[in-house]
Amino acid sequence: MLSTANIAIQFGAKPLFEGVTVKFADGNRYGLIGANGCGKSTLIKILGGDLEPSAGDVMLQPGLRLGKLNQNQFGYEDERVIDVVMQGHTEMWAAMTERDRIYANPEANDEDFMRAAELEVRFAEYGGYDAEARAASILVDAGIGPELHKGPMREVPPGLKLRVLLAQALFSNPDVLLLDEPTNNLDIHSIQWLEEVLNRSNSTMIIISHDRHFLNQVCTHMADLDFQQLKIYPGNYDDFMLASTQARARVEAANAKAQDRISDLQEFVRRFSANASKARQATSRRRAIEKIKIEEIRPSSRQNPYIRFEQLKKLHRSAVNVDRISFKYPGSDVSVLKNVAFNVEAGDRLAIIGPNGIGKTTLMHCIAGVLRPVSGEIKWVENAEPGYMPQDPQAEFEAKMNLLEWMSQWTGKADDDLIVRATLGRLLFSGDETKKSVKVLSGGEKGRMMYGKLMLRRPNVMLMDEPTNHMDMETIESLQIGLEKYPGTLIFVSHDREFVSGLANRIVEIQPDGGVLDHRGSYDDFLKFKEMRAASAAQ
Repeated sequence: MLSTANIAIQFGAKPLFEGVTVKFADGNRYGLIGANGCGKSTLIKILGGDLEPSAGDVMLQPGLRLGKLNQNQFGYEDERVIDVVMQGHTEMWAAMTERDRIYANPEANDEDFMRAAELEVRFAEYGGYDAEARAASILVDAGIGPELHKGPMREVPPGLKLRVLLAQALFSNPDVLLLDEPTNNLDIHSIQWLEEVLNRSNSTMIIISHDRHFLNQVCTHMADLDFQQLKIYPGNYDDFMLASTQARARVEAANAKAQDRISDLQEFVRRFSANASKARQATSRRRAIEKIKIEEIRPSSRQNPYIRFEQLKKLHRSAVNVDRISFKYPGSDVSVLKNVAFNVEAGDRLAIIGPNGIGKTTLMHCIAGVLRPVSGEIKWVENAEPGYMPQDPQAEFEAKMNLLEWMSQWTGKADDDLIVRATLGRLLFSGDETKKSVKVLSGGEKGRMMYGKLMLRRPNVMLMDEPTNHMDMETIESLQIGLEKYPGTLIFVSHDREFVSGLANRIVEIQPDGGVLDHRGSYDDFLKFKEMRAASAAQ
């Protein structure tokens, strides 16, 4: 069991959170949720011993092993991949390292070898003799091929490094496991693997994630960090949303009933307080008013931006034709895309999916005109006006501008200050915040600014590459609503299955050979189609 007693953390004048007393136990899997900036990652660092609280205590039951996801993906570049995974069992790794040091020492004496014998026993108790086999099995399940296991971490592609660190966290089968954004940079298939692994585990877990489907599939409880306090709700994310909404509605109803009662009593006091025969009753009702409690309903730290997209011109038939394009990067002999062909009709909501590194962003770059195919052609219809949101919009924010100046670029008019301010306000930028430099924006803030650009440009085809990256739940939900109401054509890449399932009416999956599998229908329909296809191939 992992528990806290009145912990608080304060970096400035105002505490991030305070008085947090909670128990995480019984193999439950807790989804730690809350608005961006509320202190989720800070809390998980305190729970993991990486940060000291300003007040209070964290207690791990003696004898229990704590595991956590290391966030430093480039911290092991010169170490063997298999060794990085085995380091997840810190006691076993320490015993093995000390034992090997003794054996490698030519001046070791009898006392040293007695110590080595003790370490050998401890190493065996920790399962050290089959450790490499277990680590290799986890790596293969995570999509890391055997050819990489004995090599250094620097040879692992950046998109796969997090999977190695996930394997490290899972390796020791810890009693308590802390996972901060474990689905970041994982493709849909890898997230499904992680769900299965976590659901098989008996560990007590605290998990930060903005993937709603992942939280629904994995979590048994939600730990909601809001109002500088932490409250536990039983159930998954959908259960939490229902329970928290119902709880607020109950309080509002009780307050309304109490307020009506107060009004009735106040009216009696007003009418009869000067009446001698009614004075005692009036006094009694005054006391009754003092006893009625109106429960405070504080505004949540969560904020939902208002996101709505429009199109300036309507397309009636086709939007863009991808005509047998192929692409390889300069200096490479390997084609990332090979003879890719599909036509996007007006009104399509097309999701491009596939494993990390397969070429999804490359395909989006080609459609958006950022990259030129080595063969084939991208043919846009005459009235198409595409708008593009890249996966990394950093290049959009290099100029020395404040938020107001940056957003003003996209109105097409010099005197639309009110429209620009209104757009920024809908995206939760207001007051003096609009005067800060775009260079200091966080990843999530840059994403919201890109939404604003598209809202003002009003394209009839939107190309969005991982538009939910760095976003909190409220922004993701608002974006999904905005795209559901968007009347134009949408082509997007996402690893968020709730997002894909809620929006896509067509799936294009990039295949390992560089081609694509094109399926008209929802993502759930696509998964059923794949299952049927796999079953037919197995017969």
